[in-house]
Amino acid sequence: MIAVVYSGSRHSQWKLADKNGIVAEFRTTGINPFFNDEKYILQLLHKKTELINYAERVKRIYFFGAGASSDERKNLVSDALRKFFKHSKVVVNSDVQAAAIASCHEQPGIAGIIGSGATAGAFDGKKIRPNNFGLGYILGDEGSANWLGRQLLKAYLYETLPVEFREKFVKKYDLNRKEILDKVYKQQQPTLFLSSFADFLLENREEPFVKQLVCKGFDLYLRTYILPLKKQSPDMPIYIVGTVASNFGDWLLEIASDHHLHISSIIKEPIYNLLTYYSNKTI
Repeated sequence: MIAVVYSGSRHSQWKLADKNGIVAEFRTTGINPFFNDEKYILQLLHKKTELINYAERVKRIYFFGAGASSDERKNLVSDALRKFFKHSKVVVNSDVQAAAIASCHEQPGIAGIIGSGATAGAFDGKKIRPNNFGLGYILGDEGSANWLGRQLLKAYLYETLPVEFREKFVKKYDLNRKEILDKVYKQQQPTLFLSSFADFLLENREEPFVKQLVCKGFDLYLRTYILPLKKQSPDMPIYIVGTVASNFGDWLLEIASDHHLHISSIIKEPIYNLLTYYSNKTI
């Protein structure tokens, strides 16, 4: 049996499969080694009944996640998984590597993510070329759910939201300034709070403010990540994965066209492609 995991800061998607197909599939809270230590990860794993039931049977586990970019953070996740899945070989890599495998398979391409976070990389068919992206939720993540949440809250606190849209926001959340600032600056993982507002934006995508905000985020994303990569590798096709990219895909294609960019595909949940790919692989 193999386990494939694709994790953002908000959620982790799990697929467990054997030669007959998917055995179990579920979500857990996101695993991000930038925020979570080994103890936290082990506690999270032990809370999931499905994982406990199948832990002995999993022989290979492929984990891809936000924050799993350096050797130190990869090892942190790997050590936790090996302690839980005692009979399993473990591979840990970044979410952008997962996006590339899911989109490009073993062909060169530019793989981007616009989900709870945002990043991109040029894929040579085996691995992502090193770049300066991945600055995280404070300095980077342009266009992501986290970035959208930040902009929405700023507009709310600065009282620049359109009146009717502000009323919708207040009716749904009823948050005051102190509560917002406490959640952003004092809670352990502020990205979970910030990225949660992407659902509200999707529910209200007919609002002009929402389209203006999302399209601004996509424009920043393409300018920051994709255009520099395309300049370096003009012949590489572009692939984007992630919930924000998928949920607002028509707007993403619109902004890409403004920059004379063609996006070959948008995948909401790359884990299905990853599972297909690794079901036929051995470590």
